[in-house]
Amino acid sequence: MRDRNFDDIAEKFSRNIYGTTKGQLRQTILWQDLDTILAGFGGQTLRVLDAGGGEGQTAIKMAGLGHHVTLCDLSAEMVARATRAAEEKGVSDNMHFIQCAAQDIAQHLETQVDLILFHAVLEWVADPQSVLQTLWSMLRPGGTLSLMFYNANGFLMHNMVAGNFDYVQVGMPKKKKRTLSPDYPRDPQQVYGWLEEIGWQIVGKTGVRVFHDYLREKHKQRDCFDTLTELETRYCRQEPFVSLGRYIHVTAHKPQMQG
Repeated sequence: MRDRNFDDIAEKFSRNIYGTTKGQLRQTILWQDLDTILAGFGGQTLRVLDAGGGEGQTAIKMAGLGHHVTLCDLSAEMVARATRAAEEKGVSDNMHFIQCAAQDIAQHLETQVDLILFHAVLEWVADPQSVLQTLWSMLRPGGTLSLMFYNANGFLMHNMVAGNFDYVQVGMPKKKKRTLSPDYPRDPQQVYGWLEEIGWQIVGKTGVRVFHDYLREKHKQRDCFDTLTELETRYCRQEPFVSLGRYIHVTAHKPQMQG
């Protein structure tokens, strides 16, 4: 089992994820949570790790707020894109770029960080518990993890709404190696269990795109985007909608005192 490297489809990834209402809504809901997380630090300048940070949209915005951000990614092409984007935004001085897997980041950081971003990576990783343990070791006591993962519940619901009954009955196997459909959709309860076993304290859960992807009239994703975003915001932090999001964003703290 190998972790996914996006060198071969970086352009497709950029166009199909970030260039759509899917990506816009994901970033909007995510940043509602991130603003709350940052407020909890009381205006401190933070050391931030964006593990598997891709093209750097979130990392660059963090750097623009004055935080010191290290972005790592397995893909050299993604790191190059993030570096160029940071230069264009004028935030390079607040950023450090490393080409490496999230699992190997401990070899490259001299000190623990205050905030770790780990967004849309866990569903591509063959050994998720090991990665989460590595991130735990790189976060200072009192620090925060922002974890967003691809939700197996949402994947099932999406296929059922589409009428893909035969595909669901055979377990929804991945069809092509080069698609943007994640290798390992994650069961939320399993992810929560992994976090708690390591020692994380989960303090928030948000469903990301709890309605958007299920709309029968797809043009409303674009034509009614503002209304849709308002309704997503209203319901995305309560059940059963959290557990039906295409992604789930978890906020978790590392306790000040260990043991």
